[in-house]
Amino acid sequence: MNITYIFMFMFMFLSSLHQYFGALDTITTTHFLKDGDDNFIVSRGGTFEMGFFSPGKSKNRYVGMWYKNISVRTVVWVANREAPLRSRNGMLKVIEPGILVLLNDTKNVVWSTNTSRSVQSPVAQLLDSGNLVVKQSGHGVSDGNFLWQSFDHPTNTLLPGMKLGWNFVTGREVYLSSWKNEDDPAHGDYSYHCDPSGYPQNILKKGSNVIYRSGVWNGLRFGGAINSRDSTFYRYEIFSSKTEVYFGYNLKSSVIATFILNQNGVAQLLTWGDGEQDWVPYLVIPGDNCDTYKLCGSYGSCNNNDFPVLCGCLDKFVPNNSKDWNKADWSGGCVRRTELNCLQGDVLLKYSQIKLPDTRNSWSNVTMTLEECKNICSKNCFCMAYSNADIRDGGSGCLLWFKDLLDIRQVPKGGLDIYIKVAASESDDCLEKSNRKLGKLLTCILASSVGVIFVILSLLIYHRIRKKDLKLKKKGKLEQSGNYKMDFNRGNCAEEFEIPLFDLSTIAKATNNFSIDRKIGEGGFGPVYKGILEGQEIAVKRLSRTSTQGENEFKNEVIYIAKLQHRNLVKILGCCIEDEEKMLIYEYLRNGSLDSFIFDDTQSKVLDWPKRFHIINSIARGVMYLHQDSQLRIIHRDLKASNILLDKDMNPKISDFGLAKICEEDDVGAMTNRVIGTYGYLSPEYALHGLYSVKSDVFSFGILVLEIAWKIYKEGRSMELLDERLSDSCSRSEVVRSICVGLLCVQQCPEDRPSMSSVAVMLNNEGVLPQAKQPGFYIERNSNEGEFSSNQYANVTVSDTPITILDPR
Repeated sequence: MNITYIFMFMFMFLSSLHQYFGALDTITTTHFLKDGDDNFIVSRGGTFEMGFFSPGKSKNRYVGMWYKNISVRTVVWVANREAPLRSRNGMLKVIEPGILVLLNDTKNVVWSTNTSRSVQSPVAQLLDSGNLVVKQSGHGVSDGNFLWQSFDHPTNTLLPGMKLGWNFVTGREVYLSSWKNEDDPAHGDYSYHCDPSGYPQNILKKGSNVIYRSGVWNGLRFGGAINSRDSTFYRYEIFSSKTEVYFGYNLKSSVIATFILNQNGVAQLLTWGDGEQDWVPYLVIPGDNCDTYKLCGSYGSCNNNDFPVLCGCLDKFVPNNSKDWNKADWSGGCVRRTELNCLQGDVLLKYSQIKLPDTRNSWSNVTMTLEECKNICSKNCFCMAYSNADIRDGGSGCLLWFKDLLDIRQVPKGGLDIYIKVAASESDDCLEKSNRKLGKLLTCILASSVGVIFVILSLLIYHRIRKKDLKLKKKGKLEQSGNYKMDFNRGNCAEEFEIPLFDLSTIAKATNNFSIDRKIGEGGFGPVYKGILEGQEIAVKRLSRTSTQGENEFKNEVIYIAKLQHRNLVKILGCCIEDEEKMLIYEYLRNGSLDSFIFDDTQSKVLDWPKRFHIINSIARGVMYLHQDSQLRIIHRDLKASNILLDKDMNPKISDFGLAKICEEDDVGAMTNRVIGTYGYLSPEYALHGLYSVKSDVFSFGILVLEIAWKIYKEGRSMELLDERLSDSCSRSEVVRSICVGLLCVQQCPEDRPSMSSVAVMLNNEGVLPQAKQPGFYIERNSNEGEFSSNQYANVTVSDTPITILDPR
């Protein structure tokens, strides 16, 4: 056969393969990547695509990489981020000795890679991991013997399998840097690093200034970081050796996830939701106010539960500048109450449940025991503290700090132990001896008549002060929550919470003097009126004098909602406190509450399945924000259909924070002797034992999604539960997945229930779900009708109320 025909046949065969299987995954010395609508290379498994693009509203052209089969183009890497092309005539090619070059319309090189080796037949290949590699033609990719790879030169995205950190042999650091803005992928203000100095930790910087620190890597996780937790779909770690230190993560399921540093300095781990066709935040960094680097200065400790007074000095420490400290300027930090005296001997006291201080000025030895660590620190006058470097297997290794301790926060769950040096006189043994001496002195005083008179006068003064405080509390003028004081005098609403304060006359005019035709609802708080204020529709909640709820609930609404900002939470516009009136002013949501749709035969026709699934996902995001991403970290405690309001586009917003509580821990609940909530939505541990936690909200969310019976699910008849009106619009897989996720949320044991971030991931992905265990329901039966009432409030004392199985409605 003529050689010409052979080449023609091969060309036609390759062309047909290209048309049948899609774009090729390589660039060679003869096959270039040119700017054009249909000119791309695609990884072999079809995960990633690479080509020319223009970001946002920009007309500049860049070579970038994005997920191929995701409807929202998400660029994960940009080649020429600092050297944009001004025309659509760019070309990316490979040349010997193994370099990628980007040429402009005049054939000048505007961007290129480099290599320390030379090969004769180089190719660039796009892998399914999202790594663009340059290698010798014909060589495999499993050995990682590349001339160059994009994983060593990331932009703003850390993909699974990437290494973020330092190679000490080459001296090269791999780190993330944000885009300037959505139209310009050039280096922005923010960067994210794995910092090996002292002991490994991740840091977020704005310019050269650290603004967030993950905490110390303790062998399992970042110790003390609120966003550091185990997950069912990914695993992360810091690897450290003599030649390299890096941070990375790998996926354990088919979930699509990516870690992105945006132009606003927020790092997010996002998962793709097939149902929502959008990215769902799983982790957000920084997570709250206490994540602000060294907010409380040296030896200051941040506690987000004490909002807005976040900072306090560690025990045995006092503010360095009391005047500034009392003005909430905590930058000066704290100092030891008693100065150290190394010659006379100092002691090391244990401090627990904290995020360990910044380790960039620390020293470490991974082979030492904790006792050896203590001995070194005790004998060194410059050592300020010590701790274990690794918590696995009971703890090992040694971390020593030689400068003032910075960036400490309280972490009730996940915090670590540290031993801090204080003066010997501050030790418990010394205080015990002092107390014994004080006791003898008091005995001498009491033995004298003068001493008796002194004690009596002291008791009288104390009693008078205490009586005055109690009187103030009864009048409602002094209420305290943690370190937060709230005064209900007029004007306090605006001063303390930075929300507008409206006159009673203004609100009365807006609601036509609280006309009955303006009344749009009523709850335990009191009546709700629609009004028009400065051309804007508003909703006014008016505290009823006969309300079953009172000033505590009113205070909760103001404290929490004023400080929470999320598209799936109702927005507060202001308050009115005048005479005996207390009112809250909210945005008006035209479609009312969710229960008016799902429990009404006529209204339910409006909600097809896509709308319902959107509502489920949006509520999940709102609750996830409360539990994980908000600055306060809230347990709602009354999540139900009537507290989900719908705007004009049927977007849900969570409302009514009157029963909400600050979340001190993720899983282990707080306890109350007074259970308040709504029958049917109460988790069993809360209804029976007064224990509430984030998992109580997860249970309530499951009831919202479900309202179905266990038996029908076990018999595999989940689709029979679907509203017949939805048959034309529903996705069977989404319905079944929603039911399964709902059942996981209402499992009997709180520890079996998923977190809301896991719920958001499970709802929007196709991975295999865990098998749900038997659910637990707390049901209050109507004694007259024998039916379940979802609108009745529970206000009971904890007792041995039974748990029963919920029958289908």
